[in-house]
Amino acid sequence: MYGHFGIHPHRARHSRHGIGGHGPGGGHGRRGGPRLGRFLEHGDLRFVLLALVEEAPSHGYELIRTLEERTGGAYRPSPGAIYPTLSLLEDEGFVAQSQGSGARKLYEITPAGREALEPQRPAVAAIFARMNETGDEVGRHKVRRGMENVKTALRLRASRGLSEAEAEAVAAILDEAAGKIERVGS
Repeated sequence: MYGHFGIHPHRARHSRHGIGGHGPGGGHGRRGGPRLGRFLEHGDLRFVLLALVEEAPSHGYELIRTLEERTGGAYRPSPGAIYPTLSLLEDEGFVAQSQGSGARKLYEITPAGREALEPQRPAVAAIFARMNETGDEVGRHKVRRGMENVKTALRLRASRGLSEAEAEAVAAILDEAAGKIERVGS
C-alpha cells in the first residue's frame, strides 16, 4: 500500500525529531500551499531556530522578525512559541545565552547544538526553501494587488472624464512610477 508503516510517503516524518513531512492536522491548506496558521510541523521550530542562531546569535524578537521576513510576512511566530522553544533548546544544552546590547540576551548555538543540527540540515534547508517560496509568492501577490489598484483608480478617474491637463498629470504620475519600478533593486 503506502510507504513505511502504512503512512503515505509524502506524509511520513523524516526523523524522530519531527522535521519535515506533514503530520496530522498540519501541513498544507486548501490550495496546496502552507496554511499560515501552521507553517511549521511539530518539532520543526527547534531546528529552524538552531539554524538561525548558528547563522547569527540573536534574541527572540530578532528570530521572530527573521522568520517573518523570510516568508514575506506570511508567517510570524508568536513570542509564546519562540521563547519556550528557546528555553527548551537552552535546557537541552543546544543554545546558550550571552549578554547582548541592552537588557536583551542573545542566544548562541553550542557545540552540542551544532551536533544535534547536523543530521537535520537537509530538512531545515527544505523548510527554508519553502519559506522563500512563500515569501516570493506573497511578494508577487502584493505586486498584483498594486497593479489592480492602479487599474481600478485609472478606470474610476477616466469614467469621470479627464481634461487635457489632468490626462497629462496622470501620464506623468504613471511615467514616474514606471521609472521608480525600473530602479527597484538597482
